[in-house]
Amino acid sequence: MSGKFAALAGLALITAGCAPATEPVASAAETERTSVVASPELATSFRQSAFLEKCEDFDEWDKPAPPFELLGDTWYVGTCGISAILVLGEDGHVLIDSGVEAAAPLVLDNIRALGIDPRDIRYLLMSHEHFDHVGAHAALAEATGAQVITSPEAAKVLASGKVSADDPQADIHPAMKPVKVDRIVSDGEVLNLGGKEFTAHLTPGHTPGAMSWTWNACSLPWQPPVCRRVAYVDSLSPVSADDYRFTDHPAVVADFRRSIAKVATLPCDLLATPHPSSSGMLDRIKDGGLLDGAACVDYAKTIEERLNDRLAKERR
Repeated sequence: MSGKFAALAGLALITAGCAPATEPVASAAETERTSVVASPELATSFRQSAFLEKCEDFDEWDKPAPPFELLGDTWYVGTCGISAILVLGEDGHVLIDSGVEAAAPLVLDNIRALGIDPRDIRYLLMSHEHFDHVGAHAALAEATGAQVITSPEAAKVLASGKVSADDPQADIHPAMKPVKVDRIVSDGEVLNLGGKEFTAHLTPGHTPGAMSWTWNACSLPWQPPVCRRVAYVDSLSPVSADDYRFTDHPAVVADFRRSIAKVATLPCDLLATPHPSSSGMLDRIKDGGLLDGAACVDYAKTIEERLNDRLAKERR
């Protein structure tokens, strides 16, 4: 058993022997990984129901929330209002998004509550370059020593701490503490960590540097065996400063439409988003679970409707 997993008593997944989804999703490298026997007692002490008891729709961004399992090695460690996703691996872990600066200790507490040493996080990824999702990146990078990985456009914002002038919300977002960017990824690029693969999808619109991510996750050893593809999809919400008109920026609208079309085609059995409520996470948990093969398609349709409504209002 890897030392990184010993403290967690194996909050990891058995990839060999998982039943495939509609299409095979596990790579050969993943299916050959050594299985880690997990502890049901530890894992089930962090239930999705605890999140429902603590948090509400569109909750405060820095309100503490308990961590909980999304699926297998993939865990929610963010606050009530802002997601942070931890993906466990035998050769180190991956954290996607950090939240507002004040959330840094909350995210770290959730990681430690799972028995994970934050210094075992190797990659720090992001959705989009606003202070509510990457404002704690500098603090998390310092605490973990992880490589900060971004899109080309987002790299400029994280390095300077200042939102791009091309951002529809440029006039309403405060500056952030700058953070050194270690690696820039392109659309479709795959990050590999110990056989665990994360595919980057550039999805600009909400911001110029917005990204989405997909990866494989499987059930824990004592659960019915199932493998599914997780999609962490950017907000893509067509919101802006009061004096910004999307109709005056056709290139931004074109980015939106390309990103929406891309999201609709992502391999997506479990959807998560930077704002949990944007994709109805709480309601989906209440209704019985997060697995839904149509979630990304439905999410793309909802965003497209919101964009069309916004454009129609601007033309009136």
